Amino acid sequence: MRPSFLSQVGYTTSTLDARKLTRIIEGASSGIGLETVKALATASADFHILLGSQSAEKGQKTLNDIQTALGDSIKGGISALQIDVCDQNSIKAAKDQIEAQFGKLDVLINNAGIIVYEQVDTLTSLRKTFETNVFGQLIVTETMEPLLQKSAKSYVIYVSSEQGSISERLNPEYEYRQIRGDHYRMSKAALNMLSACHRYNYADWGCRVLAFNPGWCVSNLTGEKGREMRIKLGARDPKDPAMALVDVVLGKRDADIEKPAMVDLDGGLVPW
Repeated sequence: MRPSFLSQVGYTTSTLDARKLTRIIEGASSGIGLETVKALATASADFHILLGSQSAEKGQKTLNDIQTALGDSIKGGISALQIDVCDQNSIKAAKDQIEAQFGKLDVLINNAGIIVYEQVDTLTSLRKTFETNVFGQLIVTETMEPLLQKSAKSYVIYVSSEQGSISERLNPEYEYRQIRGDHYRMSKAALNMLSACHRYNYADWGCRVLAFNPGWCVSNLTGEKGREMRIKLGARDPKDPAMALVDVVLGKRDADIEKPAMVDLDGGLVPW
């Protein structure tokens, strides 16, 4: 089969020929997820991208927009799949659909993530943050594990953040040291540990697992006002981490994956 990717951005499926790799990208309807779908779709005819989206309607609209914008530059296949990382029934249904249509999964990009800005109590904020940023990622990965095991070269990518680096949090020279975001930082630190555990647990069957730092870029993570603020303050284009993720799935960062650190978008590493 062609390699397949599931990325939380939106998820789509279609019939593949036997050479394609399947990749899932979660959270692919905007920001990094959306740009990653575009970058992978134009990188190789050997890819079929599953655009994962919490809403089936939003996922299909995103897919239609991508096809209109990219046209003939799309080399591989793209399809949309509804997957809600906070709903186990949705995750199981997505897994069953992938298995029925593709038989395996080659790359899982766990890109879903939130920052809670609602005026809620601390415990509610923590629960909401960890439900999406950590618990959902674990359930998605372990649900997809049997399909990843069927791939000749599988990858699990957790889109984390340098904000989850304990080393940098204690570094007096770190440029973002004044930013609080305690709950978000805690969730990303936990996500880094999850990636370390899965790297160890999956090593015997050859799966490559990493935590990826996309840097500070323009996204909808902090809402429309936050997006405008990021643009004003010079945040990077989400195309930058998307291209770095293409390098990862093409095997160009395999040496970095073996090291005890986050893989950074600019070719370096960020300490845990």
